[in-house]
Amino acid sequence: MIVLGLTGSIGMGKSTAGAMFREEGIAVHDADEAVHRLYAGVAAPLVEAEFPGSTINKIVDREVLGRMVLGDAAAIKRLEAIVHPLVQADADRFLQTQRGLSAKLAVLDIPLLFETGGSERVDKIIVVSAPAELQRERVLKRPGMTPEKFEAILARQMPDAQKRRLADYVLDTSQGFDTTRAHIRKIIAELSDIEELPDA
Repeated sequence: MIVLGLTGSIGMGKSTAGAMFREEGIAVHDADEAVHRLYAGVAAPLVEAEFPGSTINKIVDREVLGRMVLGDAAAIKRLEAIVHPLVQADADRFLQTQRGLSAKLAVLDIPLLFETGGSERVDKIIVVSAPAELQRERVLKRPGMTPEKFEAILARQMPDAQKRRLADYVLDTSQGFDTTRAHIRKIIAELSDIEELPDA
């Protein structure tokens, strides 16, 4: 089975790309969705212990937690030390299930794939990208987003140009849904023909 890492900076269209892979019948593990589940489960008491007042009714309040860690590199590191291993274990269970189903291809949707060393866990990498003006326009339309918040998020992410250089595939989402979907179908067809990747 080929494990395809799907990544891209905020506002590049990664969630849309993930949905398109699912529409094509490819299983996708969404790291953000896993965090949501974990914040309502096993991660909640661990996060509360490290960041008192960050949970409500035993569920992590992302808004409150976000205010606690935004712009504080040390706090973000402490949070990541709790969350990343849990998300990785969740992804490992997902891959085990897909192998059990004899899937030829499975996708790990990881926003900070390069930043967290996730690239070591995948066979191929697809970076979702778009021009910086379009990225900014998309992000600032989100509820509760401010230019300051956007800049703080960007500061934690590897620059898009660098991600593109490290990618096996670059998916430009600025050309519309049909073009994006056609590119995804092409990638799936190409990867599905690979029976086995040579050992690194």
